[in-house]
Amino acid sequence: MARFLNLFSGKSKAHEGEKVITIVSGLPRSGTSMMMKMLEAGGLEVFTDNIRTADDDNPKGYYEFERVKKLDKGDTVWVEDAQGKVVKVISVLLQHLPPGYTYRVIFMHRQIAEVLASQRKMLIRRGEPTDKVSDERLAQLYRKHLRQVEDWLAQQSNFSVLYVTYNDVLKDPLPHVRRINQFLGGRLDEEQMVTIVDPTLYRQRQEQLSSTAS
Repeated sequence: MARFLNLFSGKSKAHEGEKVITIVSGLPRSGTSMMMKMLEAGGLEVFTDNIRTADDDNPKGYYEFERVKKLDKGDTVWVEDAQGKVVKVISVLLQHLPPGYTYRVIFMHRQIAEVLASQRKMLIRRGEPTDKVSDERLAQLYRKHLRQVEDWLAQQSNFSVLYVTYNDVLKDPLPHVRRINQFLGGRLDEEQMVTIVDPTLYRQRQEQLSSTAS
């Protein structure tokens, strides 16, 4: 478990000046929308269509581009237009990004219990069933998936990756913002990025979940 909670290391293969595509990825409800907003505040141009608007689950917006969801169906023409910008791509779709481009990936990790609790609350708000798969089984599947994605990313010569833990960013954003900025070339507005971090939106905390369960 510690592997997923404490990762914050990166490798960079992209050369400065290339028309790279910056990707924010991770499991659903892992802080990807917050990271997109941080990067926008820092000066990156976000690649989004604004079709999915803010709601109670993401009051500051989802920052999504709907066609990303069709990557696994071969819809990749739009990727060329994402060069020099930042786009959100869920972890399960990363392997469907087309070759021939240089990608910088900021991969968000969050404590699995918090991810599950956040997803459950979202399903309840939407009136959707929450008991299709047990939390224990989902946690196992997520951990296995994350290991597979990390292994796959490590083998890709056109991907550079920085792993960022959502929980740690909320506790003390500045050192993580500095590492993100360094990873992306050192030109972002760090002060503006820090202002985006809003602990009041940290509603599914591990310690609270543990106390509720006990």
